[in-house]
Amino acid sequence: MNYRKKLFALLLLVLPWLSLYAQDEDDNSNPPTKPAGYYTDTVDLASAPLRVNQQYPLSDQSNTDGWKLNKELSDEFEGRKLDTDRWHPNNPGWKGRQPTYFHGSNVSLRKGELVLKINQHGDEELPEGYTHTAGFIKSKKRLKYGYLEAEMKLMDAPWVSGFWVTNVSKDWWTEIDICENDPGVIENSHDLHSNIHVFRAPPEHGDVKEHFMRSKTYYLPIELQQDYHVWGLEWNEEVIRFYIDGVLFREAKNTHWHQPLEININNESNKWFGALPDERTDREFHIKYMRVWTKE
Repeated sequence: MNYRKKLFALLLLVLPWLSLYAQDEDDNSNPPTKPAGYYTDTVDLASAPLRVNQQYPLSDQSNTDGWKLNKELSDEFEGRKLDTDRWHPNNPGWKGRQPTYFHGSNVSLRKGELVLKINQHGDEELPEGYTHTAGFIKSKKRLKYGYLEAEMKLMDAPWVSGFWVTNVSKDWWTEIDICENDPGVIENSHDLHSNIHVFRAPPEHGDVKEHFMRSKTYYLPIELQQDYHVWGLEWNEEVIRFYIDGVLFREAKNTHWHQPLEININNESNKWFGALPDERTDREFHIKYMRVWTKE
């Protein structure tokens, strides 16, 4: 076989593989690592609006809905220390999901950002069942309806980065997860999770005795941990709307979430997300701001 024939035979062997690779690179609608139907939809960030001001939500820069900034609940994280008039510097009612213990040593402000780290507790002995520590802040005031927004850079390690609201009381236990993602787990690197929970409700609201949730996962062509992104929640009596970089990607009917809710920001392990601790202690969760808008 001469040189040209050998080259032609090699091309016939290689070209089908090259075309398959090119197809996989271009086709982000159903990535091969997830089964068909896993994703609710693909989120197109090419339609993301431009930020022209900091006064209003990214998705409503002209303020057509009449939002007014709630300065008591909002925080630009510009000081040297966390504002403990506004925030609990740790979770006062939850130690953490084993094996991760919430510890105030992991919470700090640096260069105009809230930074949540892991395993900054030094040689302190942890309670039985806990091997790692993470950070948690919780608002001291509650909010009923409004628009919440935070610009954040998630952890690039197998840890969940969270921004969420909740109410845990005698009659009610509800939760809305604005951001609950672990893109540092390679299998989830293109996942955008969205979840709302009801753990407990009084009889007049269905007497919920067993936890139920409405969970959806969306496909993102990018990996969230590679840059800062803006998460938004619009919450009113009728609907709950979820935004990423000003793009509406989910709307859910509000059937139970009518209680004043506390604001939470944290990082944590979570076996249901495949986010189990490793030793990459240099990874950080960065939050530029957390803003709340309400209507008159």
